[in-house]
Amino acid sequence: MTKKDQLIEYSIQDIIEYIVNDQHIEYDEAMRIFYNSQTFDKLSDVETGLYLESSAYVYGIFQDERNFGSLIQAEV
Repeated sequence: MTKKDQLIEYSIQDIIEYIVNDQHIEYDEAMRIFYNSQTFDKLSDVETGLYLESSAYVYGIFQDERNFGSLIQAEV
């Protein structure tokens, strides 16, 4: 496992924990929700560099995706 893979895996674990705690759902359900998200796809794609961000930051992106129905680009 490469260092990039480890960083991605650690972020995924943290984010799933956030989902479980915030939404009070089972771990398996949280995994299903996150693995089926666009955020997961972007996190897993090393070309995006999202794996370098904190788990809390990526979770914020995931929450926005859930609230708005898709990933949104923040205005700069």
